[in-house]
This record gives sequence, C-alpha cells and structure tokens, in this order.
Amino acid sequence: MTGPSLRGDHHVHSAFSDDAVSTPAENLAAARAAGLDTLRMVDHVRVSTSYVPDFLAVVRGLPRVDGLRVLTGVEAKVLDASGAVDAPPDVLAALGRPDGADRVLLADHQFPGPDGPWSPRVVLEHLGAGTLTRAGAVETLVTATARAVRRAGRAQLAHPFSLLPKIGLTEDDVSDELLDALAEVLVATGTPVEVNEKWRCPGARVRDRWVAAGVALVASTDAHVADDVGRYAWLRAEQA
Repeated sequence: MTGPSLRGDHHVHSAFSDDAVSTPAENLAAARAAGLDTLRMVDHVRVSTSYVPDFLAVVRGLPRVDGLRVLTGVEAKVLDASGAVDAPPDVLAALGRPDGADRVLLADHQFPGPDGPWSPRVVLEHLGAGTLTRAGAVETLVTATARAVRRAGRAQLAHPFSLLPKIGLTEDDVSDELLDALAEVLVATGTPVEVNEKWRCPGARVRDRWVAAGVALVASTDAHVADDVGRYAWLRAEQA
C-alpha cells in the first residue's frame, strides 16, 4: 500500500479551538522537534465564527523554520444533504487568497440530513424505525460530502467516514461505486484526503482504492495538544 508521507501533519489544532490547549507557537515548536517538513494549522469554525483573521495573523507572525512549510486551514462540518458548509461565507470566499486560509477541512462531525445536521442519535432512531436504510445513509453521506467539496473549491477531506461507527456502520457499508464517485470529485478538484491518526480512518480498502484513482493522501494527527503533533503510531503500523 502506498501511504502518505509521515513527515507532514496536515491537521493540528490550537487554543483557538475550544477543545484544544496548545498555542500555534507550541505546535510549531513540536513540529520542528518531530522533524516535520509540512504543518497545517487548523481550527474549528461555524457560520458564526469571527476569530479567523486573528488566528491567521498569529500563524503568519510565527518565525520561519528552515525546511518546514506552514499551511493554514479551518475545519467545518458538512451541514446538510445539499453540501452546505458550516463556515462563515467570507472565510470560504477568501480560501487561497493572501488574506485567507489555504483550505477548509470538511468534516463529518454530524450526519448531513435533508433539513440540517443530524446527531448520531437521530440517525440511529431513523435507522431503527426504518425511515432510513443503511445504504441510504451511506449514499447521503457520500453525496453530501462530494457536493461540499465542489462548493468549497479549496478543501481537504478531514477524517473521512469517522461518523460511520457512531451510527452503527463501517467502511464496508460504502460500496466501491460510491468510493469511486467521490474519488472522481476529489481528483477533479485537487482535494487531498487525510489519513487521520486520531480517528484511524480511512481504512486500507478505501486508501488503496483512492490512491489507485489518483487521490492525494496526506497524514494528520488531528492533534489537540502539541505533544501529539507528528506522532504516528497507528498510521506507522498500517504502513509497515
């Protein structure tokens, strides 16, 4: 299996996220100590978030480290089946510009329902009642993700399929046809996909199929504390 380079960490949070503790400077120091050549600093946003300019200013004010490329991003969930993204419109519009973040990391934090995000509990209730089938849930998730990728333009797919175990499904429930359809969108838009250490996804079958289709894979820890930056145990074992 061809895997991503473990000298990059493409998803690292700082205290700008309400569930992380380290500063961007501490994350930078950790990346340098780990011998990384690429670091993407990312924090969570919602439509109402206002801190992004301050976050970008702090990251861009950090000292340069020879041999270490520092990238930026914001992480947002896919809101609904239409592929709407839970991020401020001005932040999405500025992606890739000198005044904006490099990419938006699209995440399946909740299920993209027809009327907005559904919690895992709601999805399980629909599955139990028969108002949603396993195949229908997977198709909705994949289709919404593809639509969000196209709408965002400059995305990175964050921990793909991490939602599935929370709703009683696995990557085995995702058909080859759906994987290929999403891969086509990822390749066409130049969207990289994380292999995520924290959530241990996507698995080998998905990775291999997407690599064969030309999808770019990048490694990420999803670190919420500097000590975890660039530390790969599961992923290193997967590539052994």
